[in-house]
Amino acid sequence: LSPAERPVSSSRVLVVDDNADAADMLGLALRTQGHEVKVVHDPAAALAAVETFVPDVAVLDIGLPAMDGYELGTRLREALGTGTCRFIALTGYSQESDRRRSHEAGFHHHLVKPVDLDLFTALVAAEAAAMRAATASDLGAEGPPANKGVGII
Repeated sequence: LSPAERPVSSSRVLVVDDNADAADMLGLALRTQGHEVKVVHDPAAALAAVETFVPDVAVLDIGLPAMDGYELGTRLREALGTGTCRFIALTGYSQESDRRRSHEAGFHHHLVKPVDLDLFTALVAAEAAAMRAATASDLGAEGPPANKGVGII
């Protein structure tokens, strides 16, 4: 099913973090909210995952080994196509320059670790809904307008 055809409870979320415990905890929190989640711990696994798992939202750790989250985001957008996925940076980098760099790299949001789980799950749900609305709009279906703004929080 396309993102617009899937029920709200089955949004697809890709979580990429080399800290396995943190990634698994985020995945569990998202699953309890009804999302279909793929958790991977390195960029190569993320790129392989999107060959069969097309996410509505991708949550990327910026400080990944071998390839940082900025580069991974670029490669995922190339693999998935522009406008098919919303990107959230998840990082320990909290300076304004870090937030600006995330924005410039195409991330829709910049979250600083440790992340508040309620904020995180609400943000992912909102971004998944925006992605579905945008997809529905592209298909000519009626629905709420897509969130076209970039909110860096």
